[in-house]
Amino acid sequence: MKEKCERVNAGQIGGMLKKVPETESITRMAAVFQALQSDTRLKILFLLRQKEMCVCELEQALDVTQSAISHSLRTLRQLDLVRVRREGKFTIYYIADAHVRMLIEMCLEHVEEKHEH
Repeated sequence: MKEKCERVNAGQIGGMLKKVPETESITRMAAVFQALQSDTRLKILFLLRQKEMCVCELEQALDVTQSAISHSLRTLRQLDLVRVRREGKFTIYYIADAHVRMLIEMCLEHVEEKHEH
């Protein structure tokens, strides 16, 4: 029989669980974090944070194939991390909104933090 942990407060845990997002939101968040596991997709986001770009500019900047860039952009678009607009014969990609900017900036700040212990 499992010993009861004296730290468990069922009422408190129940209240905390009510503040956890719905499963659909958690699943969408997990998809975003999964997409950000790609070096190429993260680099694309950091480039687009600075300037709206077309596929050929991203291809030149990252020295990866057009196919790889397009695949990464498709994933980022499906998750609404980047958006697209037409400019003449060019398809221009840009960061979807301030939340995406904040997400990647906060993540960068976190990993570059100097831990003083």
